[in-house]
Amino acid sequence: MDTARAPDSDTGGPGGGTAAPAPPAPPAADSLGRKVRSAARWSLINTVVLRLGNFATGIVLARFALGPAEWGVYGVAQTVLLVLLSANELGVSLAIVRWEGDPRRFAPTVLTLSTLSSCLLYVALFASAPAVAGLLGSPDAAGVLRVMCLCVVIGGVAAVPGQFLTREFAQGKRMVIDGLNFVISTSVTLLLAFDGWGAMSFAWGAVAGNTVTLIGCCLAAPGTLKYGWDPGQARELLRFGLPLAGASLLALAVANVNTMVVGATLGSVALGFYVLAFNVSGWPVRIISEAARRVSFAGFSRLAESPQALARGFSRALGVVITATVPLCVLLGGLAEPAIRTIYGSQWTPAAAALPWLMVLGLIRIACELAYDCMVATGQRRLLLLIQGLWLVALVPALFLAAGLNGIVGVSQAQVLVAGGLVVPVFLYALGRAGIGIGSVARACAWPFLGGAVMAVTILGLESWFGDGRLALLAIAAIALAGYTVCVLPSRAFLRGTAAPVRPAPKDLR
Repeated sequence: MDTARAPDSDTGGPGGGTAAPAPPAPPAADSLGRKVRSAARWSLINTVVLRLGNFATGIVLARFALGPAEWGVYGVAQTVLLVLLSANELGVSLAIVRWEGDPRRFAPTVLTLSTLSSCLLYVALFASAPAVAGLLGSPDAAGVLRVMCLCVVIGGVAAVPGQFLTREFAQGKRMVIDGLNFVISTSVTLLLAFDGWGAMSFAWGAVAGNTVTLIGCCLAAPGTLKYGWDPGQARELLRFGLPLAGASLLALAVANVNTMVVGATLGSVALGFYVLAFNVSGWPVRIISEAARRVSFAGFSRLAESPQALARGFSRALGVVITATVPLCVLLGGLAEPAIRTIYGSQWTPAAAALPWLMVLGLIRIACELAYDCMVATGQRRLLLLIQGLWLVALVPALFLAAGLNGIVGVSQAQVLVAGGLVVPVFLYALGRAGIGIGSVARACAWPFLGGAVMAVTILGLESWFGDGRLALLAIAAIALAGYTVCVLPSRAFLRGTAAPVRPAPKDLR
């Protein structure tokens, strides 16, 4: 996410002039390695704990407080919020992580740009909320949109102190902040949901939690919340950030246009089932990918000037996230119907039909997100923008056609077809330009994919014998995981970083 492409001329830091400074020299490998490993551990612990908490909260809400229609309204609001958050600070805050020198010299300008753009986006959303909600097939979502998207403004202000924590690999502090966010947001959501607030409970819970995050980031990175303005810095920041914001916006559109299409064509109840299935499929993505991405961009940025080190770092990172994700995807996809019924109740079983395809999509998304971070770190921002645009242009008509033919299952199948058949090959080409050959990617994925195939066969073979009771599900999962473990044992040295170095990519891939 072995010759790295030289960063574009507009990737340097703001110095008040027009010349872009040279990127920083990579620090000592052992020092960087220690920082990345420590940050990755904290990030993984943080993500796992929070996602387990969100998982438990979702079960309580789905079983006792909210039905499919309320989940559909929430899905619409969450989709719009994520799209706005992808571009609310115009991509300029990433300069704090990527550029050389002391970021405090240009952080005030970043904060001003981020806050101003976030406020303008929120004003536009507030005015257009009824039209947006109606267009997405959920007119009742207008009020929820106006409240939940206050997080756009809060996030714009929190972007600068948050990126300082990312730059310093301070994931231990971030875990404390995210934990407080979870406690406050979950408490508010549950209290309001059981008091009959419906989908609005999610909105006020999100606002409360994000406010806690803003306060926590400011306390953890003191002195970073200062406004200022330098026109030269602003020009360079926008040259750096706008392509990233565009690519991020397109990436979020790709990830969420499915929800928009389902709501617009199939109605709020079908959308509720789809949102639940999509959220379940996102467990591995959020647990593994979020933990990795909090350190991957900063790590790849430090390695960008060393082609061999970048190739080794990306290949190992891909191997780790794929090895960790495949068993989760196979278990949830292979046991979709009994798992949904056991966890959420029989009223939610229609969501299970889409889940196997969404698990495949989740696995593809994890690999693409890691490649995304690698391309940003190596300066391939324009190519990244083209890839995300191609993905969206191909996906939208496929989703509308598939929704009409096969409902939420067709929507899920169309996403797998477009992502696997079109987008993955393009990402492989782009990685090749950065010196990361197909052989490196195949090496990282081979053993996990073999283990996943063994797991799938095991689940299909045992499910008819064991049945679908709770004890049977646990037994099948345990046996399948044992088979997977045996299959991935040969990759231990590679994942630990003690295997032979990855060879540079062939010249025809660069």
